[in-house]
Amino acid sequence: MKTPKRLEPLVHEGMIDAVIRQLMSGKEATVYVVRCGEELRCAKVYKEANKRGFRQAALYQEGRKTKNSREARAMAKGTRFGRQAQEEAWQSVEVDTLYLLAAAGVRVPKPFGFMHGVVLMELLTDAEGNAAPRLNDLMLSEALALEFHAVLIREIVRMLCAGIIHGDLSEYNVLVDRTGPVIIDLPQAVNAAGNNNASAMLQRDAANITTYFSQFAPTLAATQYGKEIWALYERGALHADTDLTGHFAASTAPVDLQGVMREISDVRKEHEERERYKAELAER
Repeated sequence: MKTPKRLEPLVHEGMIDAVIRQLMSGKEATVYVVRCGEELRCAKVYKEANKRGFRQAALYQEGRKTKNSREARAMAKGTRFGRQAQEEAWQSVEVDTLYLLAAAGVRVPKPFGFMHGVVLMELLTDAEGNAAPRLNDLMLSEALALEFHAVLIREIVRMLCAGIIHGDLSEYNVLVDRTGPVIIDLPQAVNAAGNNNASAMLQRDAANITTYFSQFAPTLAATQYGKEIWALYERGALHADTDLTGHFAASTAPVDLQGVMREISDVRKEHEERERYKAELAER
């Protein structure tokens, strides 16, 4: 096929030898099958911000750190340079997250690099060598649904133990290759410790997966893996091999409101003291 304009720089630089075909097009990117030497790989081309269908990006970007202070200031002001830097940061998150999660043992496509707004990654295939289907495209037996559900709940746990929440996980963001489910589409990945919406997003990811599989395995409908996982995480008791039950009992103990208010007050005072100290240093 004719080389898409966004892939031309990678062809010229020798990162891609040929574009074979378009594999899929989604709300935030178009994916192509490309040949790199003797291997077939995927090239994920991000759509421009004004053409993406992904909403509420600010919720997902909370807690992300920008190493360049000039870029951080520009992003905060919303300047043209800041918007460009923010877009580049949004795009680069996926490949950084893929490397992090692969190192943590999470089943994600193997990344090969990020350049010119394009992520090069492994092409996942089924047992016949065809491109791996989305989970949503498969009909499952009850036994296989229970197996795949257990695998993906375990992957959610591994991701959280690595400090990451997918944030948009569903049957549309999982491929099934020759060995089982693989999680994809991670540009909106959330920093679990730095995002105020982390708990809700983790629980939504787990609920989405459970709801999907419950149509094949109805017993899953009564489980609450998301709440159980987050409660263990908050207590520092969550590990990659933690045994989960799918059940969660909410605490009935009264809330120590005065204690909470004291802690808030202490944090506020500490913050004010830090700000005064920084101001004093600036005046010297």
